[in-house]
Amino acid sequence: MHTSPSDDLATLDTAASAPSPAEPGGPRRAASPWRGRVMAAGLLLAALNLRPAVTTLGPLLEEVRDGLGMSGTVAGVLTSVPPACFALFGFTAPRLARRWGPGAVVCAGLAAIAAGLLLRPFASGTVVFLAASALALAGIAVSNVLMPVIVKRWFPNRVGAMTGLYSMGLSLGTAVAAAVTVPMTDALGGSWRAGLGVWALLAAVALVPWLFLARDRTSGAESGPGANGPGANGPVASASEAGGSETGGGTGTRTGTDTDTGAPAAVAETAAAPADGPAIRIARSPLAWAMAVFFGFQATAAYISMGWMPQIFRDAGVSASTSGLLLAVMMAMGVPLAFVLPRIAARLRHQGVLVVILGVLGLIGYGGLWLAPAEGAWLWALLLGVANCAFPLALTMIGMRTRTHAGVVRLSAFAQSVGYLLSIPGPLLVGVLYQHSGGWGQPLALMAGFMVPQIVAGVLAGRDRTLEDEG
Repeated sequence: MHTSPSDDLATLDTAASAPSPAEPGGPRRAASPWRGRVMAAGLLLAALNLRPAVTTLGPLLEEVRDGLGMSGTVAGVLTSVPPACFALFGFTAPRLARRWGPGAVVCAGLAAIAAGLLLRPFASGTVVFLAASALALAGIAVSNVLMPVIVKRWFPNRVGAMTGLYSMGLSLGTAVAAAVTVPMTDALGGSWRAGLGVWALLAAVALVPWLFLARDRTSGAESGPGANGPGANGPVASASEAGGSETGGGTGTRTGTDTDTGAPAAVAETAAAPADGPAIRIARSPLAWAMAVFFGFQATAAYISMGWMPQIFRDAGVSASTSGLLLAVMMAMGVPLAFVLPRIAARLRHQGVLVVILGVLGLIGYGGLWLAPAEGAWLWALLLGVANCAFPLALTMIGMRTRTHAGVVRLSAFAQSVGYLLSIPGPLLVGVLYQHSGGWGQPLALMAGFMVPQIVAGVLAGRDRTLEDEG
């Protein structure tokens, strides 16, 4: 029987939370302390590598275009490749994981990232450069989808804390790559090829612990004193603690510890409801489509920023190194706000007010870039950095708009898959307008225009109701 990718992911994620067949109803086998540390190190190193392939390109886009003879339109295609790969290859991740295990697939994904980043600088033309970039992005795509599953499988009693570590690594890798790429390129002789290729070393380092972790297809879950007690997770983790920043993809899932039973809350939810529950017609759900549109337009803004923002500043007379730092500031805003914003959202019955605030800040930022791009560069970077934190808000809303474990996984898979598909044209259209208008007035107007449907869809998705109510 044919199953959708969201069904595959739901089944995979449920399996990740279930006890081992060898130990029905019993405790999982204890993991040695060194193994837990290797798992945590592997998680952090993987997260650090899930964005440099994207954010290292923006600060050097002008040099890459000159070196490969790219037009603005082709550069727009290049900046649309990340969401296209995330949508395309993200669909394959659940089935690959069911066949080989999530750890092995993430290991292969890191190998693809390292290979793509290593091959990209040797490209003699645009097609080869795009192919090498797609290889790296394919590895990122499957890792994006499976990281939340791995967190739940390996750290079932510390989902919030370990997802916080993963989210921090994701944002840190994004910001650091944007900040140091230009200075590192200058230190390596000024060649953009060396400046991009050096990041393959970080991916190779991250691959080492996963070569050991991938061999074990069991859950390898932690256990030990207090592992299942009420204090193991603290309060019920917000959906966002399974979140991060766009600069990522993850499955926002309400997890935590049930204060009565000590069991993970997601498992308690599943046990409290029928095993299958009513069929959810996800593609016919107005809520699901509102979430998908909101997710898609916030992803559009994020990938336009990562691909084009340094070029906007450079065309305004800002130096290449400073433009990279400005992008780093934008990306770094996701580090604190990925923890703060979801907690605020979780206390509100309707998250529309937060959607509107972020959207207005984005409109102000784009307006400032049009009026005074160089003079107010740092302020516009800060405002747009806050506006781009709609990603952890979206993941929080996914968790709050569902009541069951299966519902949150299906809604997350649908919203992210459709959302990434919707985000593909945005960076391309910016490149086309830039090429044909010769300036940034029309592209900035388009970016500001994208904020309107993002706000409308976010307000609709933020209303206090659940997916199961529409089933």
